[in-house]
Amino acid sequence: MRLFNTLTRSEEDFVPADGTTVRMYTCGLTVYARGHIGNFRTFISLDVLRRALRHQEGYAMRHVMNFTDVDDKTIKASQEAGMSLRDYTDRYIQAFRDDCAVLGLEPVEENPRATDDANLRAMVDMIAQLKARGHTYESDGSTYFRIATLPEYGKLARLDHAGIQVGARVDSDTYDKQDARDFVLWKATKAGEPTWDYGCGPGRPGWHIECSAMALRLLGDGPIDIHGGGIDLIFPHHENEIAQAEGATGRQFSRFWVHVEFLNLDHEKMSKSLGNVYNVQDILDRGFKASALRYALISVHYRKQLTFSFEILTQADAALTRLTDFLARIDRVTGGDAHSQIAARVAAAREEFRSKIASDLNVPGGLGVMFELLREMNAAMDQDAGRALGAADAALIRDAFEEFDKVLGVVALRRREEAAPPVPEDEIRALIDERRQARRDRQFARADEIRVSLAARGVMLEDSSTGTRWKRK
Repeated sequence: MRLFNTLTRSEEDFVPADGTTVRMYTCGLTVYARGHIGNFRTFISLDVLRRALRHQEGYAMRHVMNFTDVDDKTIKASQEAGMSLRDYTDRYIQAFRDDCAVLGLEPVEENPRATDDANLRAMVDMIAQLKARGHTYESDGSTYFRIATLPEYGKLARLDHAGIQVGARVDSDTYDKQDARDFVLWKATKAGEPTWDYGCGPGRPGWHIECSAMALRLLGDGPIDIHGGGIDLIFPHHENEIAQAEGATGRQFSRFWVHVEFLNLDHEKMSKSLGNVYNVQDILDRGFKASALRYALISVHYRKQLTFSFEILTQADAALTRLTDFLARIDRVTGGDAHSQIAARVAAAREEFRSKIASDLNVPGGLGVMFELLREMNAAMDQDAGRALGAADAALIRDAFEEFDKVLGVVALRRREEAAPPVPEDEIRALIDERRQARRDRQFARADEIRVSLAARGVMLEDSSTGTRWKRK
């Protein structure tokens, strides 16, 4: 497999350091608000990377994706909501988990929170290592990283060292692109903010130290195999992660860096700060399926910007309908002889799909392979009254598409959606109970209204001597 490595700005052959298990860290959500679909373009692209490494390349995975639950944004938002930081971030962590499940993301091995005790202690330990190596200084109760002590600072973002502001420092967790200054590792306590004291004095961690410490605590000594995230994290976040981890350990932090390009809306980056965002529920509320959103977000190569529109969601939905209709047609092939030319064509398509995905996750190329095979097999079923395709051929085709979908994750998601009731089950049960009571009260018009309303939404009610049951229309 070849991956584009942001660190070297080139495609390189990828094999995990130990040859068997990929140690991967990907930056998760900062949980001050619900994740938007721009965030999920990154998360789904990295899910496809995980799937390709696991299902296609056959590697075991040790994948960590964190929750940033303490930083400037989470603190400010929780204060405005009048809630404790933990209670406030809990609800957005749950919303993120719900959205991941709806979009078919594979669960990762670890989802650490920055405020977990073990992680806070790991951050303080890393700061102590940096101090021992002469990379820190203190001012007004806060501890800072002195970037001048690390000659390689800026190697990921390709910073111009002439523009680095030696001696200048920044307290905020995010700052302007290319504005390289000493950054805060541990912030002194401010009134009303959460605070911890594990040896750095009362305060809380800066954003950047969180990921460096959690990655090495949970994945072991560097270098880890892959670190991933959105392209907006290259600087300052990932650059500062490298400075902290390598400054503390003297070892390379990560061998590969994988970054996903922006999702744009009206040619402008989708961002909570700009207020031009849609979240997953917004898409569902407009009548689109999550599978269509997943398909749309992987339909353009992860290193190219994608401009979002509802038109591309409609096109994605049509593509998925074409796929599932084809697979349903394949399932109806029950007789006939096997054909060697069909087996050869399917084998070639499998190899070509594998090659596309192994070439820096060329998902659009893989989709092209899949739909070309679909077109040819549909044509074969149209020939000779369907006898050009036999049951054994159909089984090979079905297996190939299942293999494709282990990487893409769209067909299984669409099938799961179609198997689910069109109305939430708890709502169906509540309406059945209401209808039963209406009939007892001889409010037959209301009872019939409930039955007709559910039927219009795709749910049929069947009454019997043992009660009422429902089924999909």
